[in-house]
Amino acid sequence: MRRTLAAVLTSATLLLGLAACGSSSDEGSASDDTLKVGVSPVPHGEILKYISDNLASAEGLKLDIVEFNDYIQPNVALQEKQLDANYFQHVPYLEEEVAAKGYKFTALKPVHIEPLGVYSKNVKNIADVPAGGVVGIPNDPSNSGRALNLLAANGLLTLKDGVGVKATEKDITANPKNLEFKALEAAQLPRSLEDTAISVINGNYAIETGLKPATDSLALEKGADNPYANLLVVRTGEETDARVVKLEKLLHSAEVKKFIDDKYQGSVLAAF
Repeated sequence: MRRTLAAVLTSATLLLGLAACGSSSDEGSASDDTLKVGVSPVPHGEILKYISDNLASAEGLKLDIVEFNDYIQPNVALQEKQLDANYFQHVPYLEEEVAAKGYKFTALKPVHIEPLGVYSKNVKNIADVPAGGVVGIPNDPSNSGRALNLLAANGLLTLKDGVGVKATEKDITANPKNLEFKALEAAQLPRSLEDTAISVINGNYAIETGLKPATDSLALEKGADNPYANLLVVRTGEETDARVVKLEKLLHSAEVKKFIDDKYQGSVLAAF
């Protein structure tokens, strides 16, 4: 009898636990002033923490900031309504994700640019990259194309005319140093520096690992007319959610621009 009673109590506890989990997945409704946002830790998480600590309360907004260390899960979590928004990606990457996975997402206004940079532990000047050198590049299509364009802009290769941000290795028309390209997950690229001649690293991952794009890179993307600005993304139809509107206002405020300029000293650039 005791066993039966214990089993009943255990089952009841499990059911209550599941009910609690179910209710938490419905959090973040428009009647709640808390907005749950998925971010890359740096600089996105730092920018939102600044807003949360200094600006949000005056707008009647609360932020629940959820950090991710990859570029896949924030969109999965937004699709599954575990998040109200995410802030980690640029439009070319979002367009790839939408095409591949059918997400119904909407990108809002550009907030900041993390210039893609070329880094090395083995050479001091990009012109000194050795023949046959291994070059680490991001393995997702938008950032790999971006990396190839940066290498082309710095004379290491030539791409087909007009290929733009969709460049792939097949679009290389000249590779005078016979460089070998090694495609890795973007988060792994800082760790690749021991094994590559150079690696092309996204700004957020560079900063997270102690690299300073403005001073440590051998080459760095320009901020002007850069299509890779990071921005807030929401499920289509939720752009007018009052919480989203409040966060958008704060993300594009003079205070946030000053925070970006002062904290990152050119390693992250405001895009507004």
